[in-house]
Amino acid sequence: MSHFLKTRLKRLENHLKAENPALLEVLPTYYKFDKLLWKTGLLDRETSLASQISWWPLISVLGTFSSGKSTFINSHVGDTLQSTGNQAVDDKFTVICHRSAGTEANQTLPGTALDADPRFPFFRISHEIEKVAQGEGKHIESYLQLRTTDKDTIKGKIIIDSPGFDADDQRRSTLRITDHIIDLSDLVLVFFDARHPEPGAMQDTLEHLVARTVTRTDASKFIYVLNQIDTAAKEDNPEEIVAAWQRAIAQAGLSAGQFYTIYNEDAATPIEDAALRERFRAKRDHDLKKITDRMDEVELQRNYRIVSVLETVANELEHDVLPQLRDAKARWRRGVLLGDGIALGLVVAAALGAVVGLGWNPFATIFSPEWISSNLLDAAVGALVAVVLAFAFHQWMRSFVARRVAARLPESWGQVELNLRSAFLKSTRAFQSVFRKEPAGWSKRPARQLRMIRETVANHIQSLNDRYADPSGKAVATATPGVLAPPAQQQPPTEEKGAA
Repeated sequence: MSHFLKTRLKRLENHLKAENPALLEVLPTYYKFDKLLWKTGLLDRETSLASQISWWPLISVLGTFSSGKSTFINSHVGDTLQSTGNQAVDDKFTVICHRSAGTEANQTLPGTALDADPRFPFFRISHEIEKVAQGEGKHIESYLQLRTTDKDTIKGKIIIDSPGFDADDQRRSTLRITDHIIDLSDLVLVFFDARHPEPGAMQDTLEHLVARTVTRTDASKFIYVLNQIDTAAKEDNPEEIVAAWQRAIAQAGLSAGQFYTIYNEDAATPIEDAALRERFRAKRDHDLKKITDRMDEVELQRNYRIVSVLETVANELEHDVLPQLRDAKARWRRGVLLGDGIALGLVVAAALGAVVGLGWNPFATIFSPEWISSNLLDAAVGALVAVVLAFAFHQWMRSFVARRVAARLPESWGQVELNLRSAFLKSTRAFQSVFRKEPAGWSKRPARQLRMIRETVANHIQSLNDRYADPSGKAVATATPGVLAPPAQQQPPTEEKGAA
C-alpha cells in the first residue's frame, strides 16, 4: 500500500474521531475486506474500499430544468447560494457544505477543489468522465463547483444541486456524474415542475431517475417532489395535475414510493380564494415537513449505508463477480486446450514426417537398435525443438485467449467498481494452472474470511440498532452520546508477505 493511501486513510480516521466516533469501529472491517480484494486483483493496491465511498451524509437534488431545485435549497439552507429563475441558470453540479462563520464564509471554489480532495464525493471524478467522454476529464471546471456557507442547517452534511436534465442535449459525462452521486447519496430528491407535468425533459428524467430506480435495493432513499404546485390553483381541477404526474411515474415502472407536492411561498403565484389558499398551504406544510424530516435523518441513514456497503460488496462478490470470473476462466481454459490440441496434432504429424524422412518405415519394421543408434542425436534434437515450440505456442495461446476473454469483462463492476478484467488477467498469469477453476486469490480460506466479514457486518448493524432502537425499553443510557462502544484499535491494511 502506498504512502498516499495510508495518508488518506489516516485522515479519514481523524475525521471520524472528530465527527462520528461510532463509525471508527467499522474501519477495521473495511481493511480486512481490502486485503481479500487485493489478493484477487479486484482492487489495486493503491485503492481501499474506504476510499471508494462517501463518509459524509450526502443529499442530492436532481430533476428537470426550472423545477425549483435551487429555490428549495436556498430556502432550506437559509442562504442565497444558488441562482434561480425560469430558465436553466446553472449548468454545473454544485456541492454545498458548511464553513465556519467569517468574512469569507460564502465562497465559490472551482471543480478541482472537489476532484483532488478525497474527503468529498467527487474525488477523481475526472477519471470517470474521461472514460465516457475522452478529453472531457480535463474540463472538470465545466462540470463541478464547490460553494460554502456558515448556516448551521447544512452543518455535518453535504447537499448537491444538479443541472437540469435536457432531453435534447444530454451529455454522457453529465449522466455519468449523476449515476455516481446517486450511488453515493443517502437521500435523493427528484424534482418535477408542476407547470409542465409531461414535457420531453420530464420523460428523460423519468427514464434515467425513475425507471432505473425500480430494481435498486436502496429505492427507499428516493423522494419524488412535484414542485410549484401553486400554479395548479388556477386550474378547474388542480388534482388532475398531481394525477397526471403520478400516472407518468407509474408508466416509468414505479408503482409505489414517496410522492410530495410543495411550493415556495415567496416565489408562489398568489391564490385569491382564501379556502383554496389554506388547503394548498396545509398540504404544502405537511409534505415539506416530511421532506425536511428525512433530510434531518440523513446522518442516521449514512451510518447504516457505511455498514451496508460491506454487505453489498460481499453479495456482489459471491453472487455476481466470482461466477463471472469462473465462467471467464472456463472459456479461457477451453480456448487454450483447443489451441494446445491443434498444436500437439501438428507436432505429432511433423515428428512422424521427420522420422519417416530419416529412413524408418513403420510398415516394414519397428525401431531397430541399428536405426536408433544411427539417428538418436537427430531424434533428440528434433524432440527438444518440438517441446520448446509447443511450450512457446502454449504461452502465446494463453495470452491470446486471455486478451480475447478479458475484452468482454468490465473494468468497473458494482457499487465500489471492482475490476473484473484485472482479476481475470491475474488468474491467467504464467504460473496459474489452466485446470484451476477458481480465480487467483480465491480458495477455501478467502471464502472463510468472507463469511467472517459478513458476521462482523451483522454485529455492526446490531450495534447501530442498539443505539437507535430499544424494543424492550430496558437500555440504560450510560454510553457517551455518539459512541457505540470503544472502537477496536485499527490499522490501515498492509501488504502481507507472500501475498499474490
